[in-house]
Amino acid sequence: MRTSIFALALLASTAVAAPAHAEDLGGGFSVSGNAALVTDYRFRGVSFSDEDIAIQGGIDIEHDSGFYVGTWASSIEDSPVFGHTELDVYVGWSGEVTSGLSLDVGVLAYLYPNGNVGDADYVEPYASLTYAIGPAEVTTGVAWAPSQNSIGNDDNLYIYTDVGVGIPGTPISVGGHLGYTDGSLSIDPDGDYWDWGLSAEASFGMLSIGVAYVSTAVSGPGTDGAVVGTLGVSF
Repeated sequence: MRTSIFALALLASTAVAAPAHAEDLGGGFSVSGNAALVTDYRFRGVSFSDEDIAIQGGIDIEHDSGFYVGTWASSIEDSPVFGHTELDVYVGWSGEVTSGLSLDVGVLAYLYPNGNVGDADYVEPYASLTYAIGPAEVTTGVAWAPSQNSIGNDDNLYIYTDVGVGIPGTPISVGGHLGYTDGSLSIDPDGDYWDWGLSAEASFGMLSIGVAYVSTAVSGPGTDGAVVGTLGVSF
């Protein structure tokens, strides 16, 4: 499910969201949605909203077999290339492959429908494994964008590990994230960089409140460490 924490899991984009409440559509299909207000849209440690508030939300349709399709959008910093909106469309499969071990594989298209200069859209296949250990979950994943005109005719690799722990007897969970970017989407002149973060979330039914600290190994506007707050709802 692509929420503001999709990406590639817990802190790749840095927002925290409550679990979705799926509505049964019949035939093994269900639909769920999410919306969030974040103080800064951070994706892999980098601010996409010019360190300003962003509005986000998405809808997912899932089947009992594990296949899913969905869309997610966020406001971003207005620019001639990207416009003012990011729209993501994705399809994939997720499920338990053995006791305590889950696999998620799919393809995600990043679309910028309001851009007026060039073509910024690109496609990125992804895969991750999540292992549950009591109240904790450890996720290791990879996202690879093949060479495309919109990303400079070169590829990009993102590798990450996330750890999330629910505190027993409370609505609170905490998490940590470490990610590594290598390729055309790097914001560092050397072509690669690290991002990391720590988060805490409290969920109350459909409502969630979260705070995270996010940073990168790159110094500059939109990449320095920042505290990001989130108010989310799932339905």
